[in-house]
Amino acid sequence: MKSSTRPGTFLLACTLLCTLVGLGCSLSCEMCKGSGPTCSGRVKTCDEGKDACVIVVGESSTKGHHSVNTYKGCMKFSDCYPGFVSTTMGPKDYMVSNTHCCQGDGCNRGSVPPPQNNRTENGLQCASCIQPFQETCPGTEMASCVGQESRCVYFAGSVQAGIIRTKFATRGCATESACASRPGAQVPSASYLYYLRRADCLPARPHGPPASQPRGRAE
Repeated sequence: MKSSTRPGTFLLACTLLCTLVGLGCSLSCEMCKGSGPTCSGRVKTCDEGKDACVIVVGESSTKGHHSVNTYKGCMKFSDCYPGFVSTTMGPKDYMVSNTHCCQGDGCNRGSVPPPQNNRTENGLQCASCIQPFQETCPGTEMASCVGQESRCVYFAGSVQAGIIRTKFATRGCATESACASRPGAQVPSASYLYYLRRADCLPARPHGPPASQPRGRAE
């Protein structure tokens, strides 16, 4: 006699059992990376300590090279901040993303809407720089903020692409949502995984004569 239990009901029952009796069951998430506004892959068990599933859809430009990518995987729920993020380091260097976080086996199957990319300048500016292979950069250039960007950020640490992991540092404009990132966080984008050592956030300045930049934590 065949069972009438549906797969989704079975997964929910397992999740509730683990929670109620404290079994410490590992979370399972769909895992994939791909070009375009969605991707699909196998549901796999997360590493210990990663208690959330995530979907990130991002649009980016690097020196004018434009791409749209999607990432699905596991992360710490405490590091996951859902919704829209926009960062601009220059007219041809920017990244916008839409992120969804959830806690349930396979809950990141499906898709989220691509981020809206408003490139209209809003009258604010920030010191900018992009420095691969180092954890500091001077920010001697200025970037014009666009759309909802109202903060100046300085992120540094290391970035992983596949099996390659290297240092990075960058400054520029960002939406206030980017300021939720904290040192020690592991933050996925649609293309890379960032390990933050430094995450400074200050109000952006109106366009005008160059001004001395407020300093964050010590280099």
